[in-house]
Amino acid sequence: MKFMKLGSKPDSFQTDGKNVRYVASELASDITVIVGDVKFYLHKFPLLSKSAHLQKLVSTATDEHSDGVYISDIPGGPEAFEICVKFCYGMTVTLNAHNVVVVRCAAEYLGMHETIEKGNLIYKIDVFLSSSIFRSWKDSIIVLETTNSLTSMPKELKLVGRCVESIATKACVDVSKVDWSYSYYRKKLPEENGNNDPNWNGVVKRSVPKDWWVEDLCELEIDLYKIVLATIKSKAIVSNEVIGEALKAYAYRRLPGFSKGMIQCGDMVKHQTTVDAIVWLLPAEKGSVSCSFLLRLLKAANLVGSCDVVKEELVKRIGQQLEEASVNDILIRAAEEETMMYDVNVVQRIVEVFLRQDLNTEIESLEDDDQLQKMRPGILSDASKLMVAKLIDGYLAEIAKDPNLPLSKFVDLAEMVSGISRPAHDGIYRAIDMYLKEHPGISKSERKRICKLMDCRKLSVDACMHAVQNERLPLRVVVQVLFFEQVRAAATSGSSTPDLPKSIKDLNNASHGSSRSATTNTEEDWDAVATAEELRALRGELASLRLSNGVGGSERNGGDGAKSGVDKAAISKMRGLLKSKKIFTKLWSSKGGQGENSGSDSSESLGSLNPEEAKSTPSRNRRHSVS
Repeated sequence: MKFMKLGSKPDSFQTDGKNVRYVASELASDITVIVGDVKFYLHKFPLLSKSAHLQKLVSTATDEHSDGVYISDIPGGPEAFEICVKFCYGMTVTLNAHNVVVVRCAAEYLGMHETIEKGNLIYKIDVFLSSSIFRSWKDSIIVLETTNSLTSMPKELKLVGRCVESIATKACVDVSKVDWSYSYYRKKLPEENGNNDPNWNGVVKRSVPKDWWVEDLCELEIDLYKIVLATIKSKAIVSNEVIGEALKAYAYRRLPGFSKGMIQCGDMVKHQTTVDAIVWLLPAEKGSVSCSFLLRLLKAANLVGSCDVVKEELVKRIGQQLEEASVNDILIRAAEEETMMYDVNVVQRIVEVFLRQDLNTEIESLEDDDQLQKMRPGILSDASKLMVAKLIDGYLAEIAKDPNLPLSKFVDLAEMVSGISRPAHDGIYRAIDMYLKEHPGISKSERKRICKLMDCRKLSVDACMHAVQNERLPLRVVVQVLFFEQVRAAATSGSSTPDLPKSIKDLNNASHGSSRSATTNTEEDWDAVATAEELRALRGELASLRLSNGVGGSERNGGDGAKSGVDKAAISKMRGLLKSKKIFTKLWSSKGGQGENSGSDSSESLGSLNPEEAKSTPSRNRRHSVS
């Protein structure tokens, strides 16, 4: 730290109690100066020769026959006044980055200019600031910190502006020219731990990181920090990524609990100011900060009560890079007055922003014809869309555990990404499975609605095995899963679907013939939840429809043996349902096999299936029990 010593006489100031200061001298004091609650017994000559303001005060006090001079508003109070007085007496005083600003302001208040005496205190301090303090990186930061405790005088004297400019200029210097010390919390470089090379000359060549300055600026309070960072940004030299790293470092330092997505107790007004300032300092360019950091800021904004404008700005930025987020990132707690556990509405708005990017196409006028225009395609890649779809599937699986989550919230969010093509629907199946598990009391129509979110044809082998053993799925969904698994197994084994029974082929071809044998309550039965016995009967009856291509009589005998243990009433009911071509037509004709699909809600989740069992599936050669 730089310092400056002024004066050569020994310090002869004495103290009498807490509130009395005097100069030990053979001459009796002839002036009393009261600064706040401290009395100074001094001599007029050394003071009046250097202070214009004291000259005026003494003159006024003499005219009014007052016994003292009162000073109540000097910057820095009694301590700063005492340093100025010692300078007047020629006593030794030391100025450094911690006290130079307050003494400079006190000297300004006392009028210690060159017009009163050459080489006065103001001149000497200004030389010290220009030649030493503002040339030092850390001293400039310390000086700027000290201005915060003073009134507007540092700004009026342009001390704040000079400090800010000094700091910002150094932060923008090419890293190859950084030759001063700075704080950087990192692992030591190999050469910093010593070098055993006998030819080593002792000169350490360390690589200066681009963000070398970010930790030091975290020492500043937010009102000064935002001025410094705005100045750095205005120079357009430092990259947006480094600016983003600086804001991230400040948030982690100044917002307790921020790394855990929370804000611990403290000055919430101050925390709100910090969050708001960080948001408005974010570089406009996408990717300057991570999506995870933006989501933490959004959580913090909710906790400290930031205004809606700040929150919407974060929603917009998050939506522009949503594909980078994780499920844990977007699990944003709802307000305390809300019944739901998570804020699903804000996630919906974020997804809207993401999808809107594809709709915001640019229009370009063609040459020679302003009326002809062409539309550029959206900017979202298929990979980004797929990542967001999987993200929302995972998010739905988490919020489905909330017993207070309305079905409409679940379905609306799922439908927002339903237009994104996904190679597998295991993710949405898991989410539906979890919702059904946590909300067993939903109606048949609601169960049917949520099951429409999934395409049974896109379930993996593991998911299919889980679904056909799911006792809470509507029967129509179980039939769909079994049927498409039959088709897939036939294709895998080399047999062909034309060998399937004509009734099933007609259903798959969306034949609209109806079966008079269907009972009047068949539709209701299809939407009902199957019992374990009915599931076994259903799989047994469908297995009996398999073509015997590559399947010996032993399998059929095994099937008959399995059916012999199933309740005959359940078998009769399943046979009646399977004879209803009209119902099958409804199952597969509406959306080419995608119409009414479902998720499962079995007693064990899809993710918890036994790894060995997960390798197999309901195939043409094997039958699985639900027991």
